Amino acid sequence: MGAKILGIEYLFPDIKVTNEDLQTEFQEYDISKFETKVGIKCRYIADKNQTALDLAVEACQKLLCKVEKELIDYVLYCTQSPEYFLPTSACILQDRLGLRKNIGALDFNLGCSGYTYGLSLANGLILSGQANNVLLVTAETYSKFINKEDRSNRAIFGDAATATLISKTHDEQIGQFLFGTDGSGYDKLIVRNGASKTPFTPNANKLVYGSDNIYTDNDLYMDGPAIFNFTTEVIPPFIEEVVAANNINKDRIDQYIFHQANAFMLNLIRKRLKIDQSKFYISLEDGGNTVSNTIPIALKRFAERNIVDLKLYNVILAGFGVGLSWSGGLVKLGKLL
Repeated sequence: MGAKILGIEYLFPDIKVTNEDLQTEFQEYDISKFETKVGIKCRYIADKNQTALDLAVEACQKLLCKVEKELIDYVLYCTQSPEYFLPTSACILQDRLGLRKNIGALDFNLGCSGYTYGLSLANGLILSGQANNVLLVTAETYSKFINKEDRSNRAIFGDAATATLISKTHDEQIGQFLFGTDGSGYDKLIVRNGASKTPFTPNANKLVYGSDNIYTDNDLYMDGPAIFNFTTEVIPPFIEEVVAANNINKDRIDQYIFHQANAFMLNLIRKRLKIDQSKFYISLEDGGNTVSNTIPIALKRFAERNIVDLKLYNVILAGFGVGLSWSGGLVKLGKLL
């Protein structure tokens, strides 16, 4: 007995922000250099009255058009953009989707490593006999946390939601997953104000970081160099550990799909791991860094463009970022719903 990824759907909000739009707003910013290096051409932003849960509902509805919703017996909802501090957003999602009431539903607060954590949690629920069909949902609206004068983060991050159906199967298609945590780096990607530690502060003082990026402690702050150094130092040896844990020869790995954060950084990781470009998927031109959504979006795009028969592709996944947190594992990816 095992579990497999049966289907994936994703959703972007309607508001599209192109690099040309940002260039008009920040005329001194060399957006063409950014595009070449980071690899992002546009991102999508939620409307003022549109929440991450709204996006999640629409992404799930796309998926549930292809499968009977009565089959869902567990909802895992990954977000750092919750509807409320309490109650649990997954409970609201259950109701808005009209799912059965005798199911499990929980939120978990993780960012860029969230999807790979979620796959492992779903796999565990199925292998332990607690669920047969798990709806794994990711949704983020980081744009609501970003200061309008913070050109770097506005250029990098976009909003999105995804829905993945993980189902019981006779063979094992979700392999071994490994995890890593370094909470000493908690302040490298953070919104300081608004929760229990420090309340939201109206008219908070403006601060500057990097190349004249303005923010307040009410806004998202990212120490880009620290995140870059963490990723490029920790992730390459971690991937070697993931490959070894799954007892698979590298020549049998068909594709590596990592968190789509930054094309320059991803290519540096690829080179350190000596992975051929043909086996290393990068897809962030359209959408940008959507946090926990990037891996399922990339998986869906890869499957649509490459999987046309019954072959199962051995895919190494890895998510890494805010926390600091990282996780990764092996999945056998087939044609999706």
